[in-house]
Amino acid sequence: MSTQVPAQLFNSSRPESEQRDALTSGEVPVAVYGLGKMGLPLASVYAEVTGNVTGADIDSTVVETINNGNCHVKREPGLDSLVTDLVAEGSLTATTDPCEAAEESSVHVVIVPTPITDTHEPDLSILDAVIQDIGSGLSAGDLVIIECTVPPQTTETCVQSALEEHSGLQKGEFGLAFCPERTSSGRALEDIRGAYPKVVGGVDDESTRAATLIYEEINAEGVLPVSDATTAEAVKVFEGLYRDVNIGLANELATLTDELGIDVNEAIEVANTQPFCNIHDPGPGVGGHCIPFYPYFVIKPFETETPLLETTRAVNDSMPQFTVNKLREEFDAEGLAFENASVLLLGLTYRPGVEEIRASPALDIASISSDLGADVYGVDPMLDETDAFDLTRLDHSEIYDRSFDAVVMVTHHDDFDTIRWGDISRSDGQLIVIDGRDTLDLDGSDHRIYTIGGGYV
Repeated sequence: MSTQVPAQLFNSSRPESEQRDALTSGEVPVAVYGLGKMGLPLASVYAEVTGNVTGADIDSTVVETINNGNCHVKREPGLDSLVTDLVAEGSLTATTDPCEAAEESSVHVVIVPTPITDTHEPDLSILDAVIQDIGSGLSAGDLVIIECTVPPQTTETCVQSALEEHSGLQKGEFGLAFCPERTSSGRALEDIRGAYPKVVGGVDDESTRAATLIYEEINAEGVLPVSDATTAEAVKVFEGLYRDVNIGLANELATLTDELGIDVNEAIEVANTQPFCNIHDPGPGVGGHCIPFYPYFVIKPFETETPLLETTRAVNDSMPQFTVNKLREEFDAEGLAFENASVLLLGLTYRPGVEEIRASPALDIASISSDLGADVYGVDPMLDETDAFDLTRLDHSEIYDRSFDAVVMVTHHDDFDTIRWGDISRSDGQLIVIDGRDTLDLDGSDHRIYTIGGGYV
């Protein structure tokens, strides 16, 4: 354990220029708690800027991998080589002991999972545990930054009081700010370094100032300071709510396709040429660890009724069933039985180009189809195993070795552009294709095709 007293930014009497120099020269030790898909890129950029970062994670395999100069996070452009270089030069190290990291650091950045329970309650247990660890090593003048998404008011109530309890310090003796991650998988380094401005909101003015100073050195697009930590929390949640509601509108419009007798996707595209309209794309469902969860950070903790958010969740959660219903309608139109049918799902992750499956619509589509008696197969180039899905995994090349009654495009990865649709064998009659993303061009084929939002081809 180091005996040197670390430099601090919160309540510092040094000129701001000297504080910036202290940060970028490594004089200010930083700890980043959580080294997952978002945490490791964040820790790496912090290390790139400051040269003095300790990453803390309870997964010993993750820590060992990083300390060996390797990267466990896949498909993040530039991250592998950056981690290797940072570890080699001593700018980034990892530990399984968050309490030790807390004792040796003066800036503490928290980016751990904040999921929801099976009853849609926000689950902040991991955050609570990390805050307790930080509190045990917190010193006067330290700054704590929360990056993980939380229900509004969490930082100013739960986190603040927990840090005071476990550190013995009072508000004003240490800094606390909420600075949400605004990062997407597959472009994490780009986003952290400055694809968008960084939002910063502290529990007091000095916390906001100190956090702003840090992120002005990290983010090339600058910082947007807001009134307080709760406002910053709301900004992050509202970003997700906007997308959920907008997709819900698109999905509900898509369900009108057949009755309207039009290509709803075409109507949306043309409507969006008007500058005040920006309707998103419909699809077979909304997945990921963000958009399907964040509405419950507002729905559950507060007494005010939120019928729009709840209705949106119901609409978006219904799309896997809608997709299977359309599939069954196509079977009925062909005079085929869905029971014992062979159904191939293309794309099992929630988004193209990433390996995340949390809340992926393919989970429900596979489960519903299997429950109805179909034999379900799945292909996804991002995944090495598919145990979470009720289906049989196939490699891309294997789809030509079997016969299928139907294919559902759930998530369109680039690899699927090379599919030889004419070489996919049909079990009986026409091959039924449900295009969930309006990404397929099967002109000239004799397949029976239905596009969500587009209708029949």
